[in-house]
Amino acid sequence: MNYYTDVLKKYADFSGRARRQEYWMYTLFTVGIVIVLAIIDFSLDTYPLFVGLYVLATFLPSLAVTVRRLHDIGKSGWWYFIGAVPFIGGIWLLVLTATEGQAQPNEYGPSPKAVHA
Repeated sequence: MNYYTDVLKKYADFSGRARRQEYWMYTLFTVGIVIVLAIIDFSLDTYPLFVGLYVLATFLPSLAVTVRRLHDIGKSGWWYFIGAVPFIGGIWLLVLTATEGQAQPNEYGPSPKAVHA
């Protein structure tokens, strides 16, 4: 739960770096919430009301944590848009977000792993 709230505290903070664990725990928690909200929406016959509101409310923090994750591997946040390339783009973004971050400081700041150690 801390990873989720930590990301929300940095609601629109696109600077710095995010560890893999922070990114993937936030993503896992978000997917779980969307699944629960989709079940509620379908049972109330309101789909996509609750899912849509949640996705809209968490769009900026989700984008920000993805950009910080890309920063951790030394990539610009503009690499986010590789996901828009048909077929291969989403897979490549998945690979980038799963790649281990740079251990040394880079142009985006010190390693978040060193900060949490």
